[in-house]
Amino acid sequence: MSQTPAASHLRSADWFQTATRWTQLTFVENDPDHFDPAFWIDIFRRTGSNAVCLSAGGYMAFYPSKVPDHYISNRLEDRDIFGALVDGARRLDMHVMARVDPHAIRKSIAERRPDWVQRRADGSLFEHWAYADAMVVNPFGSYAFEQMPEIIREIVRDYDVDAVFANRWQGHGVDYSEDSARRFRDFSGLDLPRAQDAADPAWRKWLEWRKGVLTELIALWDKAVKNERPHASFIPNMEGSSLMEFDLSVIRRFCPFFVIDHQGRRGVEPAWSAGRDGKRLRANFPDRPVALISSVGPEDEFRWKDSVNTPEEIQLWINSGSTQGLRAWFTKFNGVVSDRRWIAPVEDAFGLHARMEPVLRKSVPAADVALVDPSMMLRHWAPEERYLAEHHEMGFYQALVEARIPFEMLCDETMTDEALDQFRVVVLANAAFLTDRQCGMIRRYVERGGSVVGAYETSLRDEQGELRPDFGLADTFGVKLREHVRQMSRNTYLALDGAHELIDGYAGAGRMIGGTRQIRVEAAGDAIVPLRHIPDFPDLPMEEVYARQAPSDPAMIARESEGGGRTVYFPWNIGEVFWNVLALDHARLIANAVRWCLARAPSVIVEGSGVVDLGLRRFDGGLALSLLNLTNPMMMKGPVRETIALPEQLVSLAVPPECRTVTVRTVIGGQTFERPVHDGRVELRLPPIERLEMVECRWK
Repeated sequence: MSQTPAASHLRSADWFQTATRWTQLTFVENDPDHFDPAFWIDIFRRTGSNAVCLSAGGYMAFYPSKVPDHYISNRLEDRDIFGALVDGARRLDMHVMARVDPHAIRKSIAERRPDWVQRRADGSLFEHWAYADAMVVNPFGSYAFEQMPEIIREIVRDYDVDAVFANRWQGHGVDYSEDSARRFRDFSGLDLPRAQDAADPAWRKWLEWRKGVLTELIALWDKAVKNERPHASFIPNMEGSSLMEFDLSVIRRFCPFFVIDHQGRRGVEPAWSAGRDGKRLRANFPDRPVALISSVGPEDEFRWKDSVNTPEEIQLWINSGSTQGLRAWFTKFNGVVSDRRWIAPVEDAFGLHARMEPVLRKSVPAADVALVDPSMMLRHWAPEERYLAEHHEMGFYQALVEARIPFEMLCDETMTDEALDQFRVVVLANAAFLTDRQCGMIRRYVERGGSVVGAYETSLRDEQGELRPDFGLADTFGVKLREHVRQMSRNTYLALDGAHELIDGYAGAGRMIGGTRQIRVEAAGDAIVPLRHIPDFPDLPMEEVYARQAPSDPAMIARESEGGGRTVYFPWNIGEVFWNVLALDHARLIANAVRWCLARAPSVIVEGSGVVDLGLRRFDGGLALSLLNLTNPMMMKGPVRETIALPEQLVSLAVPPECRTVTVRTVIGGQTFERPVHDGRVELRLPPIERLEMVECRWK
């Protein structure tokens, strides 16, 4: 049992503010026999971790629990490996969070307490899909509301912890027990739904009921923590789809900080995915710290949880989060380390984060451009379809990274006039589901001088997903709906019409690849139409592959408002097509549209070879620019084998007009120098960047 003396500076209600580099160790049952606590204490030191998350209980206890029917590791005997590392971490002045996993129980316990087990639709007990000796817990019943509070109280009472963190606490679908059926019927008057069907009133009501029960559960577990240690909190794992399942007021109340459980690349995800997660959370909760969990092994459906990834990929994933201001967190499954290749890259990545931390702590994001995260649209998609729905936004994301345009994300559901006014350009990659109120906000934003880039179905549907008779932003985009075309098209092309900066960079080209889904629109008389659709023609037989008709329908519509705002609208799925095809023509179109909408020189211009992700932040009297080197031989294939140093880069930053000189510090390179200001900008040449650099500019 932990007996470490309390240190008041570590145990205030805002303790999480100084928890910036996390080590997470998930114990396995035989760890008490084999793992070396001194090794892990040394890892804490080597990585510069100031916080630790340790397995405590739930499915399995790694301390001598006295709670009845709380399964204890059969190798623990008279040891307490959880308590040993809690004490070791506290001696290093680290914050400590206890991890619980309430999603399963052993079959031996389920035989005594079948009421704790989730029931399938046929009434049978839900056996665990991965381990034959375990059963899946009902998250809406007595285990969650009676057993887990007892476990949480015991941990927080007996150990010097700052929080309890829960994984897999939200359940695995509908529980068909008699208790859940009765409670749901009392709530809704309906029987439990038999399928995940958005058109089924019972399914929609079940989602509402589930949200209410889980909200009650969060409050109960948080109370169990605070009754024992008032400064501490219960931290539910809240990220990704979880954010779409709860009222934002609930999340604000019970989540003082966020942990992104996106531990590494899945399939061929690009490295910027880690930073994207942080931007998405920041769009909803700009005042809350966000930590990125990075696994030392690959993430895949085959779940090699005790494996080690390539050092380059481990470090790049952590660095990607640091570039966008996320706190560093690595996780290791199994306390016994049979493959030590992860240690050096984690140590290096955490070291880079430590050097950036003072600047990150004093600064806030400062990009000119925002990409709208269409979470309202994603609510209408089944989980397995959400990834496809996000392709529009992911295509724009990739294009902006390639264009070296720093940007943040803006959530449609938390969008306000004030939030919009932080940006010069707002990008709506496919914000199909917008309320009349949201359309009004965007319309007023453009009237005030803001600019918008939109594509495909943006504003064509209301919040329920119903098609409008015309775009909600028809007057803003300068278009009128003629025909909504949903079917997939092949062999489509766009014709360049005239000369305009929106179609710069296409010398020698009369046409380019078109979209696979097109919405037919009519452009307003004052609109600029530099691209038009070429009417479809066959792709076979080969002798028939030629255009029969002249270009006709607008494919790119641009306007300037009286208030100075600009808009560009693509009535086709440019983001989705770019994400799937990665044709440079489409990336250039997106970049041209955003730059034209900026209307003046961007705050940041970075020129040079290679691929780089940018993060721009501001603080009183200065700016900080992070540059993440994404240049590697397999950049868009997912796996990373080698990082090629980013060559010398020329950076130009806009500074206040009254500035004459700027003090520049390369945070990673460790150089400080003065640079003169010319025409409101400071220029500097950065030497080659191996992995990551942060440039801090302070003006006088």
